[in-house]
Order: sequence, then C-alpha cells, then structure tokens
Amino acid sequence: MRDVVDGILDAWRGQLPEIAGIELELSKRAGRLYTLLSEATDTELARFGLTKAEYDVLAVLRSQGKPYRLRPTDLSARLLLSSGGTSNVLRRLAGAGLIAREADPADARSSWVRLTREGVDTAEAAVRASTEAQRTRLRSLPPDTARAAADVLREVLLALGDSPA
Repeated sequence: MRDVVDGILDAWRGQLPEIAGIELELSKRAGRLYTLLSEATDTELARFGLTKAEYDVLAVLRSQGKPYRLRPTDLSARLLLSSGGTSNVLRRLAGAGLIAREADPADARSSWVRLTREGVDTAEAAVRASTEAQRTRLRSLPPDTARAAADVLREVLLALGDSPA
C-alpha cells in the first residue's frame, strides 16, 4: 500500500533523486503523522476557543499537579517557545482568567504562572477532548502497531540526541 509520502518521494525521485532518501521519508512521515493528529486536536481546541499554544501551556501546567504552576522560563523551555512568544500566550490566558501570574517571594526577579480554578477545569476538559479525538483518529490502527511505532520513534529521537533536560 502507498501513502501520501510515497507520492512526494516519487516526485522528488523524478527531479532530484539524491534528496529522496530516508531523511526525507522520515521527516515527511513524522510531519504527516503530526498533521493528522493535530487536525483532530485543532477541531476540539476550537470548541474551547483555544489556540494550540494556549492549549499547550494549559496542558503543561495541568500536568504538573497541584499547585499547577511553573516559572515562565520553564514553560518556554518545555514548549519550545521564545520568551516573547510565551509572554504573548500568557497575556491572553491571563486575560481569559485561565492563569494567574504571581511574584516569587523567594526571588524578586522571578515569577510563577499558575492555573486558576477555571484554568484547571478548562485544561482538564480540553486535554480529555483532545485525547479522545486522537484516540478516535487512531482507532483503525492495531494497538500492537501503535505501541511498536511509539517505541521505534523513541529510539529515533534518542539516537538524534533528544533526551530530557
């Protein structure tokens, strides 16, 4: 069976065959997987009035457990966002009442970002809806195949130097 990426590779083989290697195939397939799963998530996020970046901030904060807080620099690092990009997202979330920014009493130069009660509720509902949308999207994939794919992708990422900080 052939997928969308096979067509992309065929086109490049006809034009620049030297670039149609495993590098292109891996990057295109990883990108395609991301796109297909993101499409399912984006539909759910729209119901909550959230952008992907806003959702990511809420989800990371919720995953921390009580008191659902992190420093802005830690959020930026986890989300791979610039400090300016993070500040813009935090400003929108604060305006919506989903997060609160608090001074750090132990360090006057630092602050915390914390989910409000409404932020916790929104994060939980959005994460559950997003997860269910992805589960539905992956429904036709046998569980053993999904597990094998996740394990192989971990191996690839680790081989490329992607390890926790």
